[in-house]
Amino acid sequence: MGDDLGDEWWQQDDASESEKEDQEKQPTEKPNAKTKSERKRKAITERTVKTKKKKKSLQTECVVPKKKETEDEQSAKPKKRRKKKTITDVLATSEPKPGCPADLQNLITQYFSDKRSVIEQEELKLQDSCFLSSNDLTHSLSSYLKQVCPKWVKIHKQHTGKSSVVLLIVCSSALRAIELIKQLTTFKGEAKAVKLFAKHIKIEEQVKLLQKSITHIGVGTPGRISALIEKDGLSLQGLRYVVLDWNWRDKKLRRMVDIPEIKLDFMKLLESGILNGCKEDSVKIGLF
Repeated sequence: MGDDLGDEWWQQDDASESEKEDQEKQPTEKPNAKTKSERKRKAITERTVKTKKKKKSLQTECVVPKKKETEDEQSAKPKKRRKKKTITDVLATSEPKPGCPADLQNLITQYFSDKRSVIEQEELKLQDSCFLSSNDLTHSLSSYLKQVCPKWVKIHKQHTGKSSVVLLIVCSSALRAIELIKQLTTFKGEAKAVKLFAKHIKIEEQVKLLQKSITHIGVGTPGRISALIEKDGLSLQGLRYVVLDWNWRDKKLRRMVDIPEIKLDFMKLLESGILNGCKEDSVKIGLF
């Protein structure tokens, strides 16, 4: 019996010890609960980050197609070509300057640069003595001619040859030629002037007119004057002065030498004998 009591006592001790162990275990379970909450917060944070990344990627996907559409639209649109400046555009923004001998010499050099050898180009250079004084934009045609041809009365009276003229005035059009002839009134005196242009006048009629009577002044376009020289309708033998209507501009602000077809005829006219006359000192050129 004593042994039974002893066993009960030990059992009670074991029971109390086991209870103590359970009580000691309970506090150790609290950290596990804390770890679980931390994991939960971590999981929420990761989900938030993933959501933000997904949203950002969706925004990027939305932007890329929009950029592509813009590029397609731009490629579909025709590219604007830069408008080349015309002579009119350039001259409209610049003040008109009177022509000078150097302008004509530069034009001759440029035109023959690919048509003549270097030696031939040197021969085309005109001396200063070949030129009359140029118009400074203050003269009318009559006042200019009185200045450059002070002995006109004597010179035109000495001229007796037919099919030739003493003074040749070269301009860009028939209308301009008629206007210049009207401006000659106070200068020409008793001298006779003739129209040398193609508009409404057949070349055969002009040849007959030149052969029939003595004329002193010819006013016309380079194309018709060149044609008359080629057909022997106009001789340069009695020619003393060539006046170029250099400074006058049309409605598009172009000078005679700015219009390609007229420029070509003009250079042809110079080649027909005028340049040779200048080198021989029998012809003088003036820029009006």
